[in-house]
Amino acid sequence: MNRREFLLTAAAAAEIASRLSADPLGLPIGCQTYPLRATIGSDFEGTLRQIKAAGFQAIEMCSPPGYVSSGFGPLVNRKAADIKQEIEAAGLRCESCHFQFRELRENLDERLAYARELGLKQMILSTFGLRQDSGLADWSQAADELNAIGEKTLRAGLQLGYHNHNDEFKTIDGTLVYDRLLSVFDAKLVKMQFQTSVVSLGFQAAPYFRKYPGRFLSMHLADWSVDHKEQVALGKGVIDWKDLFAAAQTAGVKNYFVEMNMDLMQASLPFLHTCCR
Repeated sequence: MNRREFLLTAAAAAEIASRLSADPLGLPIGCQTYPLRATIGSDFEGTLRQIKAAGFQAIEMCSPPGYVSSGFGPLVNRKAADIKQEIEAAGLRCESCHFQFRELRENLDERLAYARELGLKQMILSTFGLRQDSGLADWSQAADELNAIGEKTLRAGLQLGYHNHNDEFKTIDGTLVYDRLLSVFDAKLVKMQFQTSVVSLGFQAAPYFRKYPGRFLSMHLADWSVDHKEQVALGKGVIDWKDLFAAAQTAGVKNYFVEMNMDLMQASLPFLHTCCR
């Protein structure tokens, strides 16, 4: 390599480093793999290449045994170490994965071993799966049970998290379910993964991040158009992302994953590269 080639290569590397450091929180931009469930089981390597080519640097997996009927079934019999190797070979990293309540209840030791072999740092419960007519007592009981799971998870060197959907942002007997969960969860044993799509219901992440510092582990990113009543690429909707990411530092957020259809996820990347400069 001559001096000119060296300088060009160094300049390109510096540009990439500058762009990455400008990304929100200085963290690699990730995506959730659930929106790619149609192909991830049948063509795992190809789907990983698609994610990398789109510009993402990290992924959040879904536990194959918990998501057998959601496209991840063909991965059930594959060793976690092999899955980890393929993720890394694609130039991606994976430190977080969604799990179902039943598999954590019934097969926790096996799922912990799988998580460690996959190289995870976080295990996220995607939902309690409670009935629509469940009361606050049902939510509290499930939260207590997750605390017990979180105690064992933490002893195994992994952090347990809880992912919300819209159901947690309904009021029962004058109490918002999400607030009840925050009051029942042990702040050390169960952290929160905030799904920003609840902005469609009028709830923003930043106020929660500031009200409960240190309680949030992760985020799922999506934006919302009030005018069109639909999800839109990040920066095209109502969320103040610069404020959100500033609050996320206080909250303790360790990673974040865009979760929309692939076109919207890819369209969100240019915004994420520049929104926090």
